[in-house]
Amino acid sequence: MAIAICSAILVSAALGILIYQGTKDTVTIMLDGKKEVVRTHAATVNDMLEDLEITVQAADYVHPSRNAKVDDDLEVVWKPAQKIVMVQDGKRKEVWSTADTVNELLKDQDLSVKEQDKITPSKNTKLKANMEVAIDKAFSLKLVVGGDEKQVWSTSTTVADFLKQQGVKLNDLDRVEPELTEKVEAENTVNVVRIEKVTDVVEEPVDFAVITKKDDSLSKGKEKIVKEGKDGLVSKKYAVIKENGKEVKRELLSEKVVNEKQDKVITVGTRTTVAQASRGVTNVSSSSGKEIYVSSTAYTASCKGCSGVTSTGVDLKSNPGAKIIAVDPSVIPMGSKVYVEGYGYAVAADKGGAIKGNRIDVFFSSKNDAYRWGVKRVKVRVLD
Repeated sequence: MAIAICSAILVSAALGILIYQGTKDTVTIMLDGKKEVVRTHAATVNDMLEDLEITVQAADYVHPSRNAKVDDDLEVVWKPAQKIVMVQDGKRKEVWSTADTVNELLKDQDLSVKEQDKITPSKNTKLKANMEVAIDKAFSLKLVVGGDEKQVWSTSTTVADFLKQQGVKLNDLDRVEPELTEKVEAENTVNVVRIEKVTDVVEEPVDFAVITKKDDSLSKGKEKIVKEGKDGLVSKKYAVIKENGKEVKRELLSEKVVNEKQDKVITVGTRTTVAQASRGVTNVSSSSGKEIYVSSTAYTASCKGCSGVTSTGVDLKSNPGAKIIAVDPSVIPMGSKVYVEGYGYAVAADKGGAIKGNRIDVFFSSKNDAYRWGVKRVKVRVLD
């Protein structure tokens, strides 16, 4: 009897267990990427996760929601969030995210990035717990290379690294503004001045000089070419500095004479023909030539304001017997031979500030003769 009762109890318990197990829901759950199938009496997804001793954080991904009702054949996904350190503009911030890649993290955080922004590590990098993601925002600045200007983008870096990013290669002599070690900033202008040093050889003409020599065998005012002039030629070697293709400095290194110059030599006559007081016979007729009447005065070599030398260069003190008159050249041409009534034959070889129009000044070596002449109206015949 007792055995029968015990058997009945065992059967009843087993049957109860079978009935209990049979009423459980079958749920497929993805736990952090791993697929499991569980049977549960949990009423909600949250209850089921608690039964599985899974601690869910606020940033974790759970689908369907934790308060969703558990049904048979339900599929549940749980993806725990990871702690990521984000660095932007030098500021660090810890965030929790279930994103798989850096790119998904940026979208998850509603961060707008430009193509020119620098993201470290790259956008397609898989995220790991405690990973650091840095965002360097790009800015616009001006780049001038060899005078060619363009607007470009860059993140905060040195001028040297910026030029490498832009594919700009520097030559040994190039000048960069600002310095290569300085940081580039928004609205900066980075200027690369292309400098080159070249050698230039040019041939330049050398003008001949004109050498004038006095010749007392020639009449005063006459010229004679003794030797013709000829330009020379010199080869000059220069060191030339160019900036952006334009010459800024030229330094003479050496020069070499290719052809010597030949100076022109001219002789200029200094001989003056002076009529002397003479009782001899002259070959000039006093009755020929143009006649005019003039007002005449007299002067000496030592008169007040006189230098003793005529305007044509005759030294009156050395030629006291010279027969010279001062004239207005517009009336009687300089150098003309004349015959002056009461004075005789003379040469128009002087002029003075007060001698204007029909007026002459006759030369005497002594003051007495000059005073004796006084002021008188005389007839002058211009012979030639």
